[in-house]
Amino acid sequence: MPKHGKKFNNAVKDVDLSVKYTVDEGVGLVVKAAYAKFDETVDVALNLGVDPKYSDQMVRGAVSLPNGLGKDVRVAAFCRGDKEAEAKAAGADAVGAEDLVAKVKEGWLEFDKAVATPDMMALVGQIGRILGPRGLMPNAKTGTVTPNIGEAVKQLKAGRVEFKVDKAGVLHAPIGKVSFGAQKLLENLTALVDQVMRLKPSSAKGSYLKAVAVASTMGPGIKIDPSTVLKMAG
Repeated sequence: MPKHGKKFNNAVKDVDLSVKYTVDEGVGLVVKAAYAKFDETVDVALNLGVDPKYSDQMVRGAVSLPNGLGKDVRVAAFCRGDKEAEAKAAGADAVGAEDLVAKVKEGWLEFDKAVATPDMMALVGQIGRILGPRGLMPNAKTGTVTPNIGEAVKQLKAGRVEFKVDKAGVLHAPIGKVSFGAQKLLENLTALVDQVMRLKPSSAKGSYLKAVAVASTMGPGIKIDPSTVLKMAG
């Protein structure tokens, strides 16, 4: 059994880790149990009834959270010509084509998200081995390969979250900061679940949303009754 410190033990004294709470109770407890001196990120884990080894059961997408993520997102935009000005106007932190690709090849990775226009993907493919393992490769399925580069940059800067189920069928995503308070976190969680439900594969059988848990960076994982999440998401 892992040993926890006094602060963690004090934080979980009001939490029964064996209980599945309603979504309102669970998110409220996450906020209450946070104890770190920094503003902890709140993450959700959704266990989906899919088998990702089959391509038609891969759940992948993105959603713009209504309350953002509470952090500055650095965006690199791979584009040319008029699109460079569009990306800069939207707030992109780095913009370019061959020059930006060369910079990444040299080891520069000071960005959190990347977007590209479709005509740039042959060039961006040269750094796929660098970007891919770090989750930075632009992808049409998540809206980061698009001719509407300005809009994509704005959404990422505002708190657009990309997600994908792992090999076990679990989807992990951030939904904001503890300082948001329970209501804003619930609104962000609702937006995420709504989008995940829209992406339910037609080939998925049985229960789609099997289990839900939320936790802050340093806090305990709190189990939530999936039925209350579905009811909230409508």
